Amino acid sequence: MPFEILHFRGSDKILEEKNMTREIELAMEYLNDCLYGSYRKGELLRQALTEMDFRQNGDLNILDGRRYFYKGFRKKVAIDGSFSSYEYIQDALLRLQIGFDKGKIDMGIVLVTAQRSEKSKLGTTRDLIFQEIEMLHPTISLPVTIVLFDLGKPGELYEQAESSTAPVMANVPEAEKVESKSVEEPPSMETSPDSDQANTGVDEHYNAEVVAYHEALKNKKKPRAKSKKAVLQEQAAA
Repeated sequence: MPFEILHFRGSDKILEEKNMTREIELAMEYLNDCLYGSYRKGELLRQALTEMDFRQNGDLNILDGRRYFYKGFRKKVAIDGSFSSYEYIQDALLRLQIGFDKGKIDMGIVLVTAQRSEKSKLGTTRDLIFQEIEMLHPTISLPVTIVLFDLGKPGELYEQAESSTAPVMANVPEAEKVESKSVEEPPSMETSPDSDQANTGVDEHYNAEVVAYHEALKNKKKPRAKSKKAVLQEQAAA
């Protein structure tokens, strides 16, 4: 599973009471789809939470008069976190604890990356979270849900897109390639020294007509106006 949801201090019960259990699961799935393999995770995170209506349902401000904001907020449930490094979990917990102590939120949700150095001797990220939640108590005492994301490496999404759109014509017969090219790129009606010999007949036929047309306009003589004498003679004869 690309993400894992961990509940502490009865946060799962609070979500059930607020009828938000399934809603949070779907929100995390959507975040994973939006952020996987991307570069600008912070900007995409805000956009995704806005689309899911987590940034228009209450005051995101943590401290009055200061520009500290949660990432999302709904039904007194605040969302905070960062995918830049696992260590941000402590900052997020502190920010959520402030809102909990002030009675602004009932619980918090922390979004954090599950990726850590392979050389770490502290075990898996999941085990480390359980240890740190216990170590931070009683300083951090709010009900909290922590969501671990494995979002791949930055740019992986674009590399996959490029590989999926790589040339697939290698195994196509040459005749089908020529036919496909003729359908997608109709021959130009303008000739050039580098034009393909296959299109020469069409181009020459078309340009011969154009040249003939302009030559006809050029050589066409305008009718001369009749002289006054000729007009008088015609009138007398009538």
